[in-house]
Amino acid sequence: MNTRWLNAATLAGLVATVAHAAGEKQPESSAAPEVIVTATRTPETADATLASVTVITRQDIERLQPLSVPDLIQGVAGVNVATNGGLGTQTAVFLRGTNSDHVLVLIDGVKVGSATAGTEAFQFLPVDQIERIEIVRGPRSSLYGSEAIGGVIQIFTRKGGGALTPYGSAGVGSYATGKGNVGLSGGGQHGWFDASVADVETEGINACRGTLTAGCFTFEPDRDGYRNRSVSLRGGYRFDNGTEVDMHALRADGKTQFDGTFENETEFVEQVIGGSVRFTPLAPWRVTLSGGESSDDQNNLLNGAPTSFFDTTRDTFSFQNDVTIGKDQLVTLGADYQNDRIGSTTAYTVTSRDDLGVFAQYQGTFGRNRIQLAARNDDNSQFGSATTGNIAWGFTLTESLRVTASYGTAFKAPTFNQLYFPGFSNPNLQPEKSQSAEIGIGGTSKWGTWSLNGYRTRIYDLIALDSAFIPQNVATAVIRGVEAISSTVVFGWRVGLTLTLLDPENKSGGVDDGNVLPRRAQQSGKIDFDRTFGDFKFGTTVFAQGRRYDDLANTVRMAGYATVDLRGEYAITKDWRVQARIGNLFDRTYETAAYFNQPGLNAFVSVLYQPNRQ
Repeated sequence: MNTRWLNAATLAGLVATVAHAAGEKQPESSAAPEVIVTATRTPETADATLASVTVITRQDIERLQPLSVPDLIQGVAGVNVATNGGLGTQTAVFLRGTNSDHVLVLIDGVKVGSATAGTEAFQFLPVDQIERIEIVRGPRSSLYGSEAIGGVIQIFTRKGGGALTPYGSAGVGSYATGKGNVGLSGGGQHGWFDASVADVETEGINACRGTLTAGCFTFEPDRDGYRNRSVSLRGGYRFDNGTEVDMHALRADGKTQFDGTFENETEFVEQVIGGSVRFTPLAPWRVTLSGGESSDDQNNLLNGAPTSFFDTTRDTFSFQNDVTIGKDQLVTLGADYQNDRIGSTTAYTVTSRDDLGVFAQYQGTFGRNRIQLAARNDDNSQFGSATTGNIAWGFTLTESLRVTASYGTAFKAPTFNQLYFPGFSNPNLQPEKSQSAEIGIGGTSKWGTWSLNGYRTRIYDLIALDSAFIPQNVATAVIRGVEAISSTVVFGWRVGLTLTLLDPENKSGGVDDGNVLPRRAQQSGKIDFDRTFGDFKFGTTVFAQGRRYDDLANTVRMAGYATVDLRGEYAITKDWRVQARIGNLFDRTYETAAYFNQPGLNAFVSVLYQPNRQ
């Protein structure tokens, strides 16, 4: 494994190269720093947070022109995406080399995902109705409970506000793909609302080139289509006394086709409904009450005939108190309740479970030092108690340079499939656990911004199948990684760089000990170039990944690859724009999951109407 370990000096050199190549200063901006809430469950500016965070804004989404959420987050530092085909096919998101079910996902503060599979269906989330995404890397179980071993991804729907404004878009592209989105936002000075509907349809590509003995274990050389219709509603009001009420709902339903022996179609419904109330009983005390219900329903078919269904419903409620105890000193105390219920054609012996978590957090600033301490205990009706904690420290070396260090523990509760699936389960499973340490350095200068972070995560009691295909707490993994992020301006071009080096090592003993964990690329990087020429905007993205393996034995190897995407935009008027995107310009053949195809050279053209755009 030594030959695979990561050379942090190489990353630092790359960041420095970009810095010295910058031919121009960053343009001056009077905009306030980005405010994030996911890293600490409290509002803080991105430059003040002690966590490794990436924020994808609505402006980023419109600039990059993605057709899906997996397209959008691919290439973010620390993120690996594996897709079983084209649009709408099964997608796994690996954050910092951890398992795909080690990522906690929130939509507007409500925890989502399947309690049977243990993952969120990223492929079904409608990208047109997203305002921004916050990706927090590193353990966050001390604030959110189960699943946050690799980190937390929170998706915020469009909020609205301001003057009454209609907006919309429509586009067509390769593989008979079409999509549209129509919405209305407004709310005035104290209120906000946004309502929109969207539709995406495609004939797709042939998802799998498998055979009867490999890949999808079938041979179906046909196109696998996808349809997704979604609706988003959000509204709220801030009263004169500071009380704030927010309500939101998001629903996506449709059908996706794939290649499979026992099933080759899924009819799905992804839905989340929630709300929150924030008020201040006393000057230093801020109370937040929030709750919601999320649903993950999937009906599976074989050539149009129903075969099975798996429906998950999750109810959550949170009570959070933020108390200011002095200048730059904040204490947070709270409790979360979660109830999962499933309905299925599969006869699970247990169909519901509850979890009650209580947590506490302290954030303080002392001169150049900033400290965060957090602890949490979860009491789960299936496995009992789990306690996690986190400590983080930051030190400002200069006005433009800061170092950080953190340590945290996390856990992942077993899924219903692992605990109760008939014939292939173990009701005595305990949670998977992790310990993570991280150090980082970053700063800002006249040429731009940069950061460099290194981490080590050890995961133990990992759930793996024994020789009888029964899950057991037997596996162990050690993951080392380095992430570099930089942004600058070079000869008028805005340049963004991300680079991830990863060593996800199986440490479970036996014949696979020392191997690379499946479907994680050990090297990945992305460079974005964007520039404006009057009414025209141009951009390109170069994305590259190193090799990865599809199995624990590391016998099925997928080669590294690089793709180039081009994009452009023309402002017809101040309200109307036309956009065009060419994906995989050089028609590169590659796989992120063995035997599953990815789109070749493709194009998409769209028209957008958006008054009052900044």
